[in-house]
Amino acid sequence: MSDVAISVENISKRYLIGDTSSGSIREALAGFFSNRGSQKTEEFWALKDISFEVKRGEAIGIIGKNGAGKSTLLKVLSRITEPTTGRIAIDGRVSSLLEVGTGFHPELTGRENVFLNGTILGMSRTEVKAKFDEIVDFSGVEKFLDTPVKRYSSGMKVRLAFAVAAHLEPEILIIDEVLAVGDAEFQKKCLGKMEDVTGEGRTVLFVSHNMAAVKALCSRAILIKQGQVVTAGEIESVIASYLRSDNSKAAHTTSGLYDLRKREKTDSKVGHLIVEELRLLNSEGKITDTFLMGEQLKLIISMAGFSSFKGANVGVIFKTLSDQWITSFTTKMKPLITDETRDFHEDITLTIPRLPFTAGEAFIDISISQPGVGRLDHVERAARIRIEGNDVYESGTLVDRYFGLVYIDGEWGVERTYSVQ
Repeated sequence: MSDVAISVENISKRYLIGDTSSGSIREALAGFFSNRGSQKTEEFWALKDISFEVKRGEAIGIIGKNGAGKSTLLKVLSRITEPTTGRIAIDGRVSSLLEVGTGFHPELTGRENVFLNGTILGMSRTEVKAKFDEIVDFSGVEKFLDTPVKRYSSGMKVRLAFAVAAHLEPEILIIDEVLAVGDAEFQKKCLGKMEDVTGEGRTVLFVSHNMAAVKALCSRAILIKQGQVVTAGEIESVIASYLRSDNSKAAHTTSGLYDLRKREKTDSKVGHLIVEELRLLNSEGKITDTFLMGEQLKLIISMAGFSSFKGANVGVIFKTLSDQWITSFTTKMKPLITDETRDFHEDITLTIPRLPFTAGEAFIDISISQPGVGRLDHVERAARIRIEGNDVYESGTLVDRYFGLVYIDGEWGVERTYSVQ
């Protein structure tokens, strides 16, 4: 048996922008008689000449910015879509989890969908039944097992879908960013299961923006940009290349000032960008991206139309350069104090009196959401700040990253104890 589980040779995938047809005979005839066949289309290459090999039992991370072609590559590998050119050789049974509830029939119950997925994977009912209790226990949806999947929340769907994909013993497990739907505890559980899968000699392809998760699970990675492989190899070096290549969506005009209207791609769902600019001020009121540990940090977020969304919340998330969540601030927990009169353009401020991070660098994400609606606008890596070591305890000792990610004030003491005779 070959030690290569997946072999990809010069894969390319082309889409025609403006071509809305599904390829059916009915649509072709309708297009012919309505003269729609002459509409102008434009070529878009989502993938271009991609080649790589994955050995049996390897866990490979596929990383890159939004729109790089990662999900398209996984769809091609999962046989959901055919490549325009190139060749793929896969040795082993593949289980894919590319979207929330992948492969689920909405009208069927959770129980019925477990058996349906097993059948799709080529397993007998007896084989699925042997794994059924493990799947249900892992997913945590036992109470709703006989409820149609269309009534499941997105979190419930992804729990059951991952449990099915991971427990029905595929030789190759392909996972897209869907784990972002689950809570932190479930994500940890999933990563543990994927580690078990690779430990059993099975192969994992893992797409994620969470560099800490990719680093924990994978030994190698592939970096994709604009549909092409930029680099592939040892996990640390590939992640370093990814973080060096345009670490921020922001356009820097001055260090500490970020024009967020020039984002490559907006995640806004309201037709316009809400977050337009971010300014970072130190304790002296100067705009900068470099701060001392324990120094005041003030964020000024310029908004457009924020006041028109009743009850909208602002979130500011701090992450390490490997996307590990450090901490966050949200107006949901500590509401905004505002005047009754609100303007279309306004500045929202967040002041952190004593920056509690140790020496190093961090990303800042900004998120705007509305209850009952969800995310309105989101800026990933809106800013990158540097924190310098400082004698925060005034003890003559410089505190740096050696002490962890954050520092907390505390007092040491000695208490005399007496033995009782």
